[in-house]
Amino acid sequence: MPANTMCTNPYGIDDDKVIFIDAITDKKLTLGQLKTNSKKLAFGLIKKVDFKRGDVLAILSHNHIDYPVVIFGTIAAGGIVTTVNPDNTSEEFASQLIDCGASVIISHPSYLSKTIEAAKAANIHESKIFLFDENEINDFLPFLSLFSNQEINPIEYTPEEVKSVTAYLCYSSGTMGKNKGVETTHYNMVSNITQIDNFENQINRENIYIGTLPFFHIYGLTLLVHLVIIKGASCVILRKFELEKFCRTIQDYKVNIAPIVPPIVLLLVNNPIARKYDLSSLKLAISAAAPLSKDLCKKFVEIYKAPIKQAYGLTETTPFAIVTKTDNIVDGSIGILIPNMECKVISGDNKELGYNEPGEFYLRGPNIMKGYLNNKKATDECIDSDGWFRTGDMGYVDHQGNFFFIDRLNELINYEGGQIVPAKLKSVLLTHLPIEDSAVIAILLMNKQQYIC
Repeated sequence: MPANTMCTNPYGIDDDKVIFIDAITDKKLTLGQLKTNSKKLAFGLIKKVDFKRGDVLAILSHNHIDYPVVIFGTIAAGGIVTTVNPDNTSEEFASQLIDCGASVIISHPSYLSKTIEAAKAANIHESKIFLFDENEINDFLPFLSLFSNQEINPIEYTPEEVKSVTAYLCYSSGTMGKNKGVETTHYNMVSNITQIDNFENQINRENIYIGTLPFFHIYGLTLLVHLVIIKGASCVILRKFELEKFCRTIQDYKVNIAPIVPPIVLLLVNNPIARKYDLSSLKLAISAAAPLSKDLCKKFVEIYKAPIKQAYGLTETTPFAIVTKTDNIVDGSIGILIPNMECKVISGDNKELGYNEPGEFYLRGPNIMKGYLNNKKATDECIDSDGWFRTGDMGYVDHQGNFFFIDRLNELINYEGGQIVPAKLKSVLLTHLPIEDSAVIAILLMNKQQYIC
């Protein structure tokens, strides 16, 4: 089943169901409009810019209500989507374009100058640049100009192709080193959505998510673009995170599910701006992308009377691998394995460890990436011949199957024969209210040839 089948409506959702809402303009996109526009875009890509199966389309934009249209239109045309961080420099953007071999770019006008520079460096003609806008700007056409009056049926794949054909190229630093293109196949994405969908199997079409997580990141791409559709929920899109707009949106749209990251949790707990708004509609928060301390979780629940669950994963795992059950939140735990996932904890001398013994997480499951684009060496270093993915993360599991994250292996600080965990120190610092955020670094003592914090 290819990734664009997220739009094929497995739960019989009405086509007039509003899926995406722009928090600023209140523009709405229904499931029916998403399907129709995606097929029109797919036809236009093929007929107007000679887009072929396996070609790569790059999206450079903050969150935008038409972002999902471009994603599913590209997939329907048989293409690959590479998402780009708008904060990247033109040089970084060009490097990504060259590495993935992109042939078409759809950019927000805010980043047009950066896009032009990067496209030139990557030898992409300006006629292949289109904009998230309704009007032509400096001879650059809106992406709507690609729409055809005709629709195309999405490209079909054999079961073998679904497992091997890349759908997405999100760029990640991986378990270590410079950015690499993570090849997420159709099978990877559909597997992870199915895993999460079956994890708690709660279908509530009245759920309203706040869409502040960036769509270019796998966390936002999987949860807010794909899962929202299959659940028949709604997502209120914020272009980027700003605390006041975030809180106002929750209040005005009665948002009840907030997928966020720890720095946002910290702001919601400590910043007085959050107290200006009625956030009583919140029924659940989901925190991922970094560890969240027990104290911060406790304060959030005390203030907002809503549970906050953690989730763990990486770009390479599409991303979810370990998630907390809403009805069984264990203090400090990042959750339990989602369906069809395996994990083993490995010591520094490559021995499998038992319960409550800290070591490196190795993961295996249908959501593990195909590999790093154009980088077999890096792929072989992190995925072994049995399909186990080396995460580079340290933690342990208890007898009940609850997993606990300690820190990134390459961030642990060696000191006098022991290891200092930066995440723990940061958590302690953040218990002091005047501190809004914290960081921990190591300083090398030249006379002792060791690090101190």
